[in-house]
Amino acid sequence: MTNGLISVIMGIYNCEGTLAEAVDSILAQTYTNWQLIMCDDCSTDGTYALAKSYADRFPDRIILVRNERNMRLSFSLNHCLEYAAGEYVARMDGDDVSVPERFEKELAFLAAHTELDLVGCAMRRFDAEGLHDVCYAVDKPDYYTLRRAIPYHHATILCHRRVYDTLGGYTVSERTMRGQDYDLWFRFYHAGFNGDNLKEALYLVREDAAAVRRRTFKVRWNGFLTSCYGYKLLGYPKRWLIRPAIGMAVKSLTPYFVVDLYRKHQAKSSERKA
Repeated sequence: MTNGLISVIMGIYNCEGTLAEAVDSILAQTYTNWQLIMCDDCSTDGTYALAKSYADRFPDRIILVRNERNMRLSFSLNHCLEYAAGEYVARMDGDDVSVPERFEKELAFLAAHTELDLVGCAMRRFDAEGLHDVCYAVDKPDYYTLRRAIPYHHATILCHRRVYDTLGGYTVSERTMRGQDYDLWFRFYHAGFNGDNLKEALYLVREDAAAVRRRTFKVRWNGFLTSCYGYKLLGYPKRWLIRPAIGMAVKSLTPYFVVDLYRKHQAKSSERKA
């Protein structure tokens, strides 16, 4: 298996209470040839000080940069990419956890499938009450997957550096403010790249009520605008936009408490199957 350097890019903002767990999960990786690049987006709590304490302890492994003003995630990730020296790039969020074997298994998969440019994996939801259901990613996503689903869980990906170099990183705009990954996947397939997903849940995603409430009407509207942009980019028929339009409307009108109840139902169903 290749032993290439993995550059882990992480945008951080007001995640003082979860950042240590996230960074510790990187330090605990069984694959050790990595660098972690964190970009603080002008946090107003103790996030930057905590991140700096890690950078000071591991100066050869961890790089910390800071935006001059709050610029949101797309800009922060692009800022991280400016310092990425690895042959591979991995994503990580400041409130989640990577299981110890994540990098080892994802890199082994890419090494065994040289025709692929990127690999993601399943992820498992967790909150203060513990672990919950597994969110499986699409099996063998392709050029047309975006018609019905998101092809990869963004925070779980590991890819060749050439992907970001070719795409020019993330699109920085109001449209992609909370949907930079959705925009990325349209451009990914337009550029001729391909990837796949591991069925194993190598990533734990924090899913609480606050996360659900961040999915506002504006966020969903911007997602629909990205659908319009992406469908045109990939040459999808205009009639295919009916599905995302209906989905946006239904999700925007669904009360938060209904979403919370649905999440709890998913978690209990998963536990019964386990």
